[in-house]
Amino acid sequence: MIANKFLGRGTLATLGVFMIGACTAQAQAPPQTAPKPAPAKKAAAKPKAPEPPALEPKAIEILKASSAVLAAAKSMTFTADVSYESPTRQGPPLVYTTQSNVTMVRPNKLRVITPFDGPPSEFYYDGKVMMAYAPTENLIAVADAPPTIDATLEAAFKTAAIYYPFTDVIVTDPYKDLSDGLTLAYYVGQSHVIAGITTDIVAYITNGVFIQAWIGADDKLPRILRAIYLADKLQQRHILVLSNWNLNPDISPDVFGTPAAATATHIKFAHPGAPVPGAKPPAKPKAPTTQPKQ
Repeated sequence: MIANKFLGRGTLATLGVFMIGACTAQAQAPPQTAPKPAPAKKAAAKPKAPEPPALEPKAIEILKASSAVLAAAKSMTFTADVSYESPTRQGPPLVYTTQSNVTMVRPNKLRVITPFDGPPSEFYYDGKVMMAYAPTENLIAVADAPPTIDATLEAAFKTAAIYYPFTDVIVTDPYKDLSDGLTLAYYVGQSHVIAGITTDIVAYITNGVFIQAWIGADDKLPRILRAIYLADKLQQRHILVLSNWNLNPDISPDVFGTPAAATATHIKFAHPGAPVPGAKPPAKPKAPTTQPKQ
């Protein structure tokens, strides 16, 4: 349409004669069958870019290096700040926090002091017995314990639902615990704002939990772990901040017990939801004696 504006009279006349002649010739010529169009060639499929491996070697290298440093430590102390979200009736979650000071000597000594937030608690394990102490109520539970930290943590969870988010840091083989359910791991990059040091950021999925970890580039110690349970429809976040690391310090065996064991009221280890021994169950509501009106 635009080109027609620039056609002169002569050009238009010549074009008109050509079109008339073409139409006359077509009317007098014998009919011919139109040739079948050649089948269209299929466009060659573009080669797909290779997908990155589910377990990226660089991420695995960082996780293995961090686990090796933790496993090699004969003793350690650190602070664990835990924050976790809990839903509200309004929708957006609230965040709750706790702080624990951890002291550990391999293979069979552990102390966890949790002064706040919430009710303070203390946990002791000296290789023979485990003790859970509630200072505010002056209550203590004492029980025989297995010969290792790993087995004692499992026993504490099974008997009294005692669980610490930093368990993977203090077990005998941190990488084995992590890798048993590992389905995805990749390197994200580096950060320079966590604890004033350079950290490598790794994301991975293990046992249905998506974790983003900040790990010291030089010392290989974990600094922050941010976790979301994939099956959680609310996608609530759980964050563990690890600080005040001290590897292989000399620790006195005396710290893995408390004098309160001699004076506090003794109770048994039990699951928080278990019924209290000797307590009467709540009375069942009586059925109505009057018949409903028809």
